[in-house]
Order: sequence, then C-alpha cells, then structure tokens
Amino acid sequence: MRLKAGTILAVDRGYNDYVWFGQLTLDGIFFVTRMKTNTVYTTVEVRAVPEKDNVLSDQIISVPSLRKHSETPVLFRRIEYWNADKEEILVFFTNLLHLAASTAAAIYKDRWQIELFFKALKQTAKVKSFLGTNANAVKTQIWTALIALLILSTCR
Repeated sequence: MRLKAGTILAVDRGYNDYVWFGQLTLDGIFFVTRMKTNTVYTTVEVRAVPEKDNVLSDQIISVPSLRKHSETPVLFRRIEYWNADKEEILVFFTNLLHLAASTAAAIYKDRWQIELFFKALKQTAKVKSFLGTNANAVKTQIWTALIALLILSTCR
C-alpha cells in the first residue's frame, strides 16, 4: 500500500517495527504508536511540558539500531501521558515533532474510535473480510454496509 507524504498513521503497538518507522519518517509519513518498554533509545532533547496538562514528559530521541539503516540519524519523540480514565501512564512513540505532545496522544486515542467502528461493522453488518484490497473496493464495501445499517435502523 502506498501512502502519501503527510499521512498520519495510528499504529497498534503489536506492529512496532523501528526500521519501518524510520522509512516512514524518511518518506514524510507520520505515525503515533505506543512504545514498547524494552525499546533502546538515546535522549537527544528534553522538551518543556505544560504545567496543567496530562503530558508528563516530552523527549526527542534516536533509536541506535537504526543508525546502520540510515546515514542520517532519524529523530523520534517519546511522550509520557497520564491517562486519567484508566489511571495509568501511557508512553507514545511518534515522529510528529511539529505538533503538541497532547495532540499526538489524542491522535492515538482516536484510534479506538476506528477500532470500535470496525468492530460494529463486523458484528452488525456481518462484514468478516473485504472483497477487494484496493482503496476503492474497501470504501465501496464500507459505504454499502453503512447504507444497509441505516436502512435497517430506520425500519426498527
């Protein structure tokens, strides 16, 4: 799948691949994911965080294992965020260096809305798999399922 420069991905932590993240960064594609606890990194810069915010820490980091894959060091961001709903600290890994740390956290949080949408699509509309793999085929199947859901919900 080809992604356009400027695209922002909200990636599940299970798909952490630092070489891929480095390539995305070099291609101008942005991402936000949860950082694995065993990630080896070097802190390049510590950024100031707002006082009355859920952002606990904001760092610019590099991942030493990527040095062999790229001559230029690829910089990322490590954000510690307090999730008041679950009363836990979430650590995000992103290449969104130009946005506020709270915005990067919000992008990842909104990923759950997408998860819930696809869960509802699978359960209610009985969409178990997509008939095609290109963007047009997927969009057509989703729109068809949504229209069917709207018709069914107005008939009840």
